[in-house]
Amino acid sequence: MSTKEISIAFQTDKRASEYIALAKFINDFAFDAVSVYCDAPFHQGFSPLLLMAPHLTKSRVGIAAVSPSRIHPLDIAAETALLADITNAGVYLGIARGAWLESHGIQEIKPALTAIRETVEIVKLLLSSESAGYDGKVFQIADHVRAPYPIPEENIPILIGSWGKKLCGIAGEIADEVKVGGSANPDVVPVIAEYIASGEKRADRDMGSVGVVIGAVCVADDDRDAARAEARRQVALYLPVVAGLDPTMEIEPEFISRLGDFVNQSDWDSAASMISDDLLDKFAFSGNADDLIRQGNALFEAGAQRVEYGTPHGLKTSADGLSILGKTVLPELRRIWN
Repeated sequence: MSTKEISIAFQTDKRASEYIALAKFINDFAFDAVSVYCDAPFHQGFSPLLLMAPHLTKSRVGIAAVSPSRIHPLDIAAETALLADITNAGVYLGIARGAWLESHGIQEIKPALTAIRETVEIVKLLLSSESAGYDGKVFQIADHVRAPYPIPEENIPILIGSWGKKLCGIAGEIADEVKVGGSANPDVVPVIAEYIASGEKRADRDMGSVGVVIGAVCVADDDRDAARAEARRQVALYLPVVAGLDPTMEIEPEFISRLGDFVNQSDWDSAASMISDDLLDKFAFSGNADDLIRQGNALFEAGAQRVEYGTPHGLKTSADGLSILGKTVLPELRRIWN
């Protein structure tokens, strides 16, 4: 990819009519991609995208990201093929270990990194009309198994969600993008790119062929102070998971534990009060259009290929924030980089 990309992402907590209305609304703005999460216990991501995709004529769509501990590779391939059949501008598939699995009664498949590698291999086999016969360490599929449904005409780009050195290295071998979810920190981009490069080298791929995607909570409003206050509450849910993952920052375990306690008690005011301005800027997009442009530009300067502004987007309604992103942030970042 030669140009920088801007995308948006949604939590899957909406009515069917809302997914459709949002897709129609954002189609005016031509974001490069529209993503949905696949977190438990929300709707798994394929269903919302099947509702949204027919109404998106300019943006590719994808899940960021599905865990093979929740959905078997055979089902991931089948759902991806069906989604590709109704999209207008393409589809991508995101794979990740997944978060909050244990607390929702989901047992992670081990070894987790092997499961992700094998999932990608099985999906690629099925979606290329090859036999999915597979004898892996995690997954075993009989030799006669093939995709019994229409196969996408185009190759499906693979995104792997990770902060980790080993999984990013695997992505360097087999994926097209790596998404660092829950971050807005420019300092982490070259670190992730270095992790990826080890895999690109092992697979004899061109250095930099796998793009770095950075995505996080976004709250945009002309009242920047109010937007930032709400972003503190929104990012508090994710910080106990991601704060300890950033290799460029030293955050005390006691801080993470205390923040997690407030989150588990749904004490959002206390949780928000713990998040400083600097910490907020590292883990969320927030403020007015100028703030979001500044943050996006810094990530592109650091080497990110795509910046993804995530849920909830607006202070009062999602549409308010999406309007700021689509009318001001998107065209300005495109003017600078493309």
